[in-house]
Amino acid sequence: MTAELEALRNQAEAELQKAGTEEDLQTVRTRYLGRKGLLTALLRNIGNVPPEEKPQFGKRCNEIKEELSARIDQALAGLASSRRDEVLLRERIDVTLPGRGTRPGRVHPVTQVREEICRIFSGLGFSVVEGPEVELDYYNFEALNIPKNHPARDMQDTFYIDENIVLRTHTSPVQVRIMEKTRPPVRILSPGRVYRRDSDISHTPMFHQIEGLLVDRGVTFGDLKGVLTAFLKQVFGDQTVLRFRPSFFPFTEPSAEVDIQCVICRGQGCRVCGQSGWLEILGSGMVDPEVFKNVGYDPEEFTGFAFGLGLERIAMLKFGITDIRLFFENDLRFLEQF
Repeated sequence: MTAELEALRNQAEAELQKAGTEEDLQTVRTRYLGRKGLLTALLRNIGNVPPEEKPQFGKRCNEIKEELSARIDQALAGLASSRRDEVLLRERIDVTLPGRGTRPGRVHPVTQVREEICRIFSGLGFSVVEGPEVELDYYNFEALNIPKNHPARDMQDTFYIDENIVLRTHTSPVQVRIMEKTRPPVRILSPGRVYRRDSDISHTPMFHQIEGLLVDRGVTFGDLKGVLTAFLKQVFGDQTVLRFRPSFFPFTEPSAEVDIQCVICRGQGCRVCGQSGWLEILGSGMVDPEVFKNVGYDPEEFTGFAFGLGLERIAMLKFGITDIRLFFENDLRFLEQF
């Protein structure tokens, strides 16, 4: 049986030399050292060994068992080390390479225009206020002299959440909410996102508006013209030529559109201005007395004016941008120009 034991050892050694994976090594361990392994089975037959050889045979069996176990553990450790070296080699970091540069962000052009307009009107004594984007029909329409089924509602293609709740189509509801809580004088600016069902190169379903309101005793249309003229000359330059053109808005009377001379062709006529030489820039007017009645103001005591404009519209004219969709595509090549 001693010869059989040595032959088993040599056989195990040969298999260890061929084992190239952890699975192969574990197979050798189970084959020879497991509970039903070949070496274990040989030990169980120690009763067949002559009595005088049993101590030596048992000792040799344990030596071979420990030797094989140590060889397998060593081979497994070697494979683990090789695998770790491969991972380190594959994921190595060359600390001598220059660092990856970061691309600095830019303030979005619409945000730039909003901040500039707020800064201008803050200098004129206006306070910046905000309100909800999901609005009651009452504040978005009815309190602004646009009752249900009024034809003026067709001017604004509205997103309805239900019959009485809408995504606001302008920021004018903020003015109503402020007037309900505040006695004149009121001098506010309300910027924010608004929503209308419209989408092309000059319109998007969501866009940004900024509206202003001034209410006090003795406010006239001349005050409206003076404030807006000063504002537009600060935005587009002292050389800006503008005109006030009669228009209609349900919540102002009289109402006026404000145009500026085309910033592209300087009034000569081009594709941008439709060969007219003028660009529509904002809407304005004296607050309708019916709106004052809805918020508890006496129209015999107070007068005021309101105006509104689209921030994307101003940004397009100010920066020479021809497609409004560029503002929302987040293309870094576009944004990095600002």
